Amino acid sequence: MKTGVLFITWLLLVASAQAAPLLTGRSEGVEFRVDEVLSGLDIPWGMAFVSPQELVFTERAGRVQRLDLQSGRLVALSGVPPVFSRGQGGMLDVAVPPGYRPGEWLYFTYSKMLPTGGATTLARARLEKDALQDWQDLFTTLPVSTSGHHFGSRIAFDGQGHLYFTIGDRGERENGQNTATHAGSVLRLQLDGTVPPDNPDLGPQAQPEIWTYGHRNPQGLAYDGDSGRLWLNEHGPRGGDEINLLAAGGNYGWPVVSHGMEYWGPVAVGEGSSRPGVTDPLKVYIPSIAPGSLLLYRGAAFPAWRGNLLAGALSLQHLNRVVLDGAGRPVAEERLLGELEERIRSLVESPEGWLYLGTDSGRILRLRPALP
Repeated sequence: MKTGVLFITWLLLVASAQAAPLLTGRSEGVEFRVDEVLSGLDIPWGMAFVSPQELVFTERAGRVQRLDLQSGRLVALSGVPPVFSRGQGGMLDVAVPPGYRPGEWLYFTYSKMLPTGGATTLARARLEKDALQDWQDLFTTLPVSTSGHHFGSRIAFDGQGHLYFTIGDRGERENGQNTATHAGSVLRLQLDGTVPPDNPDLGPQAQPEIWTYGHRNPQGLAYDGDSGRLWLNEHGPRGGDEINLLAAGGNYGWPVVSHGMEYWGPVAVGEGSSRPGVTDPLKVYIPSIAPGSLLLYRGAAFPAWRGNLLAGALSLQHLNRVVLDGAGRPVAEERLLGELEERIRSLVESPEGWLYLGTDSGRILRLRPALP
């Protein structure tokens, strides 16, 4: 049986190698190729490996599917709740904790359909055969709104029993500085959805789940278990996308402090680009690249990328690679895959260290070293 599986895997690799790639290129001395894995999807928003050859991914319109990369079998999973699919809302991220084993909890964020609108919600479920069983909504954020703007939302784990997930300002700028609401913040919860006792105390009116605030629409989050660093990237308005290194209780400025401009004219947003009491971003993108994801690369396939941040860019349509120094600060940048002209929404690293990329055109692509 094992020999047969290895033979099938070898045949698939040979077939993939023989098919013409969408793109080839070079980075840090390594030749790479990009191939199409799937197409015809509805914005694959989040992806997670649940086994070495099985990929679970969300589609923003409300579907969750599982793809067997060996056989090509694709299954829409049952047990998915209705979603508030309006504007940027819908089924969002999917993630598994470090050390995940089949049958354990998968975690999701989605915009939940409620009588008065939608709200970014954290949930979990178990994957059993072709179904998501025991779906549990662990935490529903405030406010509930009919707006279709700025839901976030990405998930990251610290490997110590906590998860973090991001919430956009829901299109209301003042939410960024209002800790009485969850909007415009990063939340930190225990894996069962309860509040950790050591979360920061931001005052009597503040929501206890808040870890950091002052964010506009953060759609990328990456945790480094070795250093304990947590990075976030977020959309600015017109210009002023940011990479931030998060610290408990930190205020990251939106909308009082910003590097962006108003959409309606050449007028700066906020009071300035820095001020006391606000943590400055590590990196600012002007013009905006519109970051849709964030990943800390740890793989073996691209050794020179280890410890780099990788982000999908929506408006400038590329894979953004940021080199960090020993303190976790950006020191160099490379822009890859621009020839594809794809809005890259989601990223996940495979066990081999290959990258899978979800695009707003409804494709899943694979980036790996070119075969000799």
